[in-house]
Amino acid sequence: MKTFRIGGIHPPENKLSAGKNICTLDLPKQAVFPLSQHIGAPATAIVKKGDVVKVGTKIAQAGGFVSAPIFSSVSGKVAKIDDVLDASGYRKPAIIIDVEGDEWEESINRTDSLIKDCGLSSEEIIKKIADAGIVGMGGACFPTHVKLTPPPGNAAEVLIINAVECEPYLTADHQLMLEKAEEILVGVKLLMKAIKVNKAIIGIENNKKDAIELMRKVASSYAGVEIEPLKVQYPQGGEKQLIDAVIRRQVSSGALPISVGAVVQNVGTAYAVYEAVQKNKPLFERVVTVTGKSLQNPSNFLVRMGTPMSMLIEAAGGLPEDTGKIIGGGPMMGKAVINTEIPITKGSSGVLLMNQKEASRRESQNCIRCAKCVGVCPMGLEPYLLYALSTHKNWERMEKEDIMDCIECGSCQFTCPAALPLLDYCRLGKNKVGAIIRSRK
Repeated sequence: MKTFRIGGIHPPENKLSAGKNICTLDLPKQAVFPLSQHIGAPATAIVKKGDVVKVGTKIAQAGGFVSAPIFSSVSGKVAKIDDVLDASGYRKPAIIIDVEGDEWEESINRTDSLIKDCGLSSEEIIKKIADAGIVGMGGACFPTHVKLTPPPGNAAEVLIINAVECEPYLTADHQLMLEKAEEILVGVKLLMKAIKVNKAIIGIENNKKDAIELMRKVASSYAGVEIEPLKVQYPQGGEKQLIDAVIRRQVSSGALPISVGAVVQNVGTAYAVYEAVQKNKPLFERVVTVTGKSLQNPSNFLVRMGTPMSMLIEAAGGLPEDTGKIIGGGPMMGKAVINTEIPITKGSSGVLLMNQKEASRRESQNCIRCAKCVGVCPMGLEPYLLYALSTHKNWERMEKEDIMDCIECGSCQFTCPAALPLLDYCRLGKNKVGAIIRSRK
């Protein structure tokens, strides 16, 4: 069975919420919308205190080409525009709306009917996607319309759909496929039309046999769409790893997937594209997994953006007494949050409650030069060396050692017998080197 060829690990899967139907979460009393929910320039607020909005009203416009607008997920009144804590622990500008009722913009088609046909041109589809504020739903949050507009001289040959969900614990994409297979496939055809290709491959890891079977059955009536079961291997959801696994092409250092003729989109993004293009519905809600070994009821929820994490935890049975850490995302690439009032955003795929035993770090020892971190690095880097350079603040050498290729997957730290904080120092070094590179430009 196919997988990527460099590095990788197989951490315990812990898919505790697998098979749990998607439940719609109640509305919050107040919704908070950070203006930076994507890679690129933050969005610019176009509402002010006292303005009345509906579900689907645009409240912030894109701040540039690599940016995305933000839409209200609730109806009510703008309470204020203020700095709030985001998942990174920093205060960032956000629009805060007091919720009143649930009144939607009339332009949104709220029926359950499946709409397959689309007479729009490639350019019109891309414009609708941009106008709906769609970004990569797998966590990277890259504005989707940018990916669908390749630089001059590059042409797409194949669309690859990332339905891998290799991160332990998370099941949102898996459940979305089981419940919305037809809509996802219409979304895939729209994306194919947007980038003018006649071939799409949906990569699904082999621990989702029910989704593979269902998607194969539905895809049989969609020309040019193949389902590719993949060996369970983390971090297969990384773009470069998925491209290698599916079409056996490797993207060189610093290059984009389009350089090998591929455009990669997440399966949740394909569903959002269907809703935007066929139902006129901007991106303001998403499926989020709430999970953890001590949690009473691990679940998959359909959540409106701006809802505080605390509401999801409460709906899944409340905060367990032995909680040691709350992670936004999965255990490998997610980040610990400092409180539960942090709002759900476009990139929120999961909320993981780790118990104290699971959350505690072993004490670091000296590096034993075993090179396990080198063997598992999916980017072919030398994490032990990058760690040493980062501790000595040797940013210049880190740049030469390709730190910017690091995808922050955590495979090195997971496998290190000396329990060294390899990922933490690689992240630190990558941030510093990234800032230096930007300052040159």
